[in-house]
Amino acid sequence: MTQMSVDLRTESEALADVPPQRRPRHIAIIMDGNGRWARERDLPRIAGHKAGARGVRDIVTECARLGLKALTLYSFSLENWKRPQDEISGLMSLYLEYLGKERQELLDNNIRFVQLGRREGLPPNVLAAVDDTMAATEHATGLTLALALNYGSRAEITDAMRAIANKVQRGEIKPDQITEETISNHLYTAGPPALPDPDLLIRTAGEMRVSNYLLWQISYAEIHVTPKHWPDFGVEDLHIAIRDYAARNRRFGALDESNT
Repeated sequence: MTQMSVDLRTESEALADVPPQRRPRHIAIIMDGNGRWARERDLPRIAGHKAGARGVRDIVTECARLGLKALTLYSFSLENWKRPQDEISGLMSLYLEYLGKERQELLDNNIRFVQLGRREGLPPNVLAAVDDTMAATEHATGLTLALALNYGSRAEITDAMRAIANKVQRGEIKPDQITEETISNHLYTAGPPALPDPDLLIRTAGEMRVSNYLLWQISYAEIHVTPKHWPDFGVEDLHIAIRDYAARNRRFGALDESNT
C-alpha cells in the first residue's frame, strides 16, 4: 500500500462520526483558482492547471471510499474557448494525459467515468480518450465520476428543449404532458448512468457564483465556498465541506419541525 493510500484511509476515519445518511450522495465541484494559484507563484497559468489535475486523484479516490454515488467536476466550460489558444491546447493535453494515466486507477477503485457536455468542438484525440475511458469503466458499480467537459448549463437545457420539441413535433408527446421529470430525463445527467441531483456544490477560490454550472440540477443543493484555490484543496478540505453539509437542516421548502 502506498503512503498516499495510508494517508487517505486515515482521513476517511476522521468522518466515521458522520453517518452515511448525513453525507451527500452527489458532490459537484467548481474547480476554480488554478490561474491565480500560478500567478501568485510567478508561474504560467498552465502550471496551475497541472497542479490542479494532480489533486483530482485524491478527491476522486476519497469520494469513492466514502461511498458517494457521484462526483461531478467542472473541468472546461463552453466559455473557456475564449481563453488564449496556448492555454486551451495545454488543457486538452492535460485531459489526454489524465485519461490515459488514470484509467487503470478508476478501474481499480470501481469508478465509472462519464462526460457531461457537448462533443462537438472537442479535438478528435480527446474524444477518443473520453470514449475509451467510458467504455473501459462502463461496468463499474461504485462512484460515477462525471467530467463536465465542453459544458454549459444553458446549452444543456437548450439541448434538452430541442430534444423534447422534436418529440412533440413527431407526436411522441403532447405539450401538456411535459413535466419537470420530462426535462430532467433529457439533460446530460439523465445518463446512462442516471445521476442524482447534486446534494452539495463546492466552489474553490472564494467566488460566490455558480457560473452556468448544473443550473437545473443544483436547485436544492447546499453550497460550500472555500477561499482555497483548487490546487490547494485536499482531502481534509473535502471533509470540512461534507461536515458543513451534514450539519445543515435541509427542509426543501418545508417548515423546520423544531420551530413548529
